[in-house]
Amino acid sequence: MIAALALAASVSAAPADVTGLWNAPGDGGSTVRLERCGDGLCGYIVTSPHIQADPGQKDVRNRDAAQRGRPLRNLMFMKVRAIGPGHWGDGWVYNPEDGGTYKGVMTLRPDGRLSLKGCIVAPFCKTQTWRRAS
Repeated sequence: MIAALALAASVSAAPADVTGLWNAPGDGGSTVRLERCGDGLCGYIVTSPHIQADPGQKDVRNRDAAQRGRPLRNLMFMKVRAIGPGHWGDGWVYNPEDGGTYKGVMTLRPDGRLSLKGCIVAPFCKTQTWRRAS
């Protein structure tokens, strides 16, 4: 009985697998891919309305002029580390719409959606809610 309770506790404490494809509402509806990297997650742009219109779309709004020639497709835009079950933070989020990099926090909601919050400094934050892509 104690072993069963310990097993149940370890299963419920296991981090949720949020890797894979997600629909993000920013940029008119982008698709992003989350992958494990180190002790956290990295996010990559798969497609967006801008990329669909121009598959060679570049990172033209980047605040670093040296980065403006890199393609947006497969661009790593986020890196966060696990800070608790269903929570990632202590990382950064890059927004190609304004070329800025922000502190990033991501939370898995009980309904299975992800909330990603990027902040210059609190309370100057923007939050997106992502749904798993089908």
